[in-house]
Amino acid sequence: MTLAELNLPGGPFTLRIAEASDVGPVLGLLADDQLRAGVDSAAIEDRDPYDRAFQTIDADPAQLLVAVVTTAHEVVATMQLTFIPGLARGGATRLQIEAVRVRSDLRGNGLGGAMIAWAINEGRRRGAQLIQLTSDGSRAAAHRFYERLGFEASHVGFKLLL
Repeated sequence: MTLAELNLPGGPFTLRIAEASDVGPVLGLLADDQLRAGVDSAAIEDRDPYDRAFQTIDADPAQLLVAVVTTAHEVVATMQLTFIPGLARGGATRLQIEAVRVRSDLRGNGLGGAMIAWAINEGRRRGAQLIQLTSDGSRAAAHRFYERLGFEASHVGFKLLL
């Protein structure tokens, strides 16, 4: 399902809901990341847990996995949106943005900014009062990118691997 059309340098691009056939290309984007290369794998023999995760995401109305494709239907970017209802902040719904990736040769053309702008509008449309995201502490360029878009580094994040 098409979510938006973006006319940018290197485009046009279509934002759409990811399909099962996009799992491999999305994994390729995740595995191409310097911090995740040793963890995420696009290899076919490693696909079962990713395919199961996609099925769970796809079935959950609070989740939206976005694939950004070219006119040739090539997946060149992705992000995952999660809508989280909560009691804090007067019962506010939060939009969590995760796993934003743009293919390396398309960075700097405005695609990432257009994706985030679309996500902000989608958050408003769905009633979110707050948008949050995390970024690895070593990603200085990503931090500058998010700050240019109006995000503030307001919290310290913690993780516990299980």
